[in-house]
Amino acid sequence: MPRLTWLAMCVCLTASCGGPADQSQGAIKTGPRLYVTNERSGTLTIVDVSKRNVVATIPLGKRPRGLKPSLDGRRLFVALSGSPIAGPGVDESKLPPPDRQADGIGVVDLQTNALVTTLQGGSDPEQVEISKDGLSLFVANEDAGQMSVIDVASRKVVQTYKVGSEPEGVSASPDGKFVYVTSEGEGAVFVIDLAKKQTVTSFEVPPRPRSIAFLPNGTRAYVTSENGAALSLVDVDRHVVMQTIPLGDGIRPMGVVSSRDGSRVYVSTGRSRSVLAVDTATNQVIWSVEAGPRPWGIAVSADGSTLYTANGSSNDVSVIDVASRQVVAKIPVGEGPWGVSLIE
Repeated sequence: MPRLTWLAMCVCLTASCGGPADQSQGAIKTGPRLYVTNERSGTLTIVDVSKRNVVATIPLGKRPRGLKPSLDGRRLFVALSGSPIAGPGVDESKLPPPDRQADGIGVVDLQTNALVTTLQGGSDPEQVEISKDGLSLFVANEDAGQMSVIDVASRKVVQTYKVGSEPEGVSASPDGKFVYVTSEGEGAVFVIDLAKKQTVTSFEVPPRPRSIAFLPNGTRAYVTSENGAALSLVDVDRHVVMQTIPLGDGIRPMGVVSSRDGSRVYVSTGRSRSVLAVDTATNQVIWSVEAGPRPWGIAVSADGSTLYTANGSSNDVSVIDVASRQVVAKIPVGEGPWGVSLIE
């Protein structure tokens, strides 16, 4: 298949396949939008952040979780999984069999607010990242213990890497040279060199690492460890842990995001209900705020003034004012909100 632009491809797919869309199909979005994946209801909620209201809900498929916009902001890539939901301590032998036909990466056209296709994405996709040139997607395949690379133009998996058991977080370094993948089962982060096309090293972190956030300048990364109640500070040049930052007994760090200027990283804490602000100059927690029941996905506005969290147990999104350190609004979304992405 020639390397058509994804916009042209999406128009073609919409016309030929009649992909599902809501009442907003055909409308061009205006203003900043927050996109929220709802794991239990299998939908994507689109929020107008200026008005703080829902403008569309799009059916996606089974278990939408991680999501990433294209570089031009015209498409959204969403990890979909046919594996049954299983929380910590669940006996997986008693769960129903996975529906592998439901696995993939959903592609949403953000001009028409429609799911236009689902890409092959390997087994049980959980999170997804995009390459610096926008031509490839990197997918954490949780039950397969690998990371898949999807060529966007051909819509096929072109490479896989073994990355330890239960991979979840997947993030590319700002220079586009490396991809970090967290392995919950191994308690480690695996480092893939994209030029060499191989896993070049891994390093241990506290138990059950979940997410990775690189600072914008690419010198450091922060990794959350849910069962270790800690945040690991990583030297990206050497791929080693420089410091382990304890977050407090009982804290369950999940998502992590850096402010655009790199002065802060913000951590969602799931069952601990809070969001923590970490000063990257001192690597100390400088404040916290109760966000809601089980905040997981987290996003920060470009100007650093506002945080958004997907609260999985209360089916809403919290809007947090950074200056006052308060939740200023809660926006109802779908069932089991998991991931959030802000496009301004």
